[in-house]
Amino acid sequence: MPTLRHVLVIGVDGVRFDLLGPAVTPVIWGFGSAGFLGPVPVDETTPTWSGPCWATIATGTGVDGHGITFNDLTGHRLAEHPDFVTVATRAGVPTLLAVSGWPPLALAEDGGPLFAEAARREFVAVSEVSLEAWDAADEAVTELAATILAAEGPRLSFVYLGAVDVVGHVLGAGSAYREAARAADRRVGRLLAAVRSRPSAAEEAWTTVVVTDHGHLDEGGHGGREPEVKTAWAAAAGPGIPPGDQALITSQVQVAPLVLAALGDMSGS
Repeated sequence: MPTLRHVLVIGVDGVRFDLLGPAVTPVIWGFGSAGFLGPVPVDETTPTWSGPCWATIATGTGVDGHGITFNDLTGHRLAEHPDFVTVATRAGVPTLLAVSGWPPLALAEDGGPLFAEAARREFVAVSEVSLEAWDAADEAVTELAATILAAEGPRLSFVYLGAVDVVGHVLGAGSAYREAARAADRRVGRLLAAVRSRPSAAEEAWTTVVVTDHGHLDEGGHGGREPEVKTAWAAAAGPGIPPGDQALITSQVQVAPLVLAALGDMSGS
């Protein structure tokens, strides 16, 4: 009977909701069928930029709380509204933060880090300004995180993949964007497989959340209130998540509370 709860959160930046399905994202689609997968509108007060959206997802509070309105996080109020990895870390929970490419999530750059504290912090920099370099960074962080998940199984992990969003900005939401989403979906599959490979997996209760921050226009880009931009999404499966019950996450502020609730008692870490 599983006893110790674990949570894996995978953030895939900038994936349109209408892209999800068996043809492009079979892993996420299948994963959602075991729990839920559905649209999550970006709140009207939250600009559809990565900074404010990820801040809302990570902290469980909106712009009026965390104070982040753009991709430079300077002037934030994260000390008053810490992210879920920091909350768990401060409680003594073994945590992992693994970030590809975008510095302010993990580093003291552009007003960051958004994720202030983690027991283990891994950042894979983009070696050059190119789509190939972003894909390589996502690949490297996936390999690294999968190794850590399989060997150490931190109680709470957040893994961030950024290449899909970059492709959307450069080339729009066309064929290359769909291929980038397919690659991200395969990487999600590898992270899930790493968890399943653990010798103690049967004794561990794992909840997994996969989430995006915003969508993209057909021609690429975001920041406005167009339906394809403001419709983000979330998927989750695990103990305590009834299949098909998307009521658990219908807004981005609900992600962090679900993550911490799924982690359960943090005193026995």
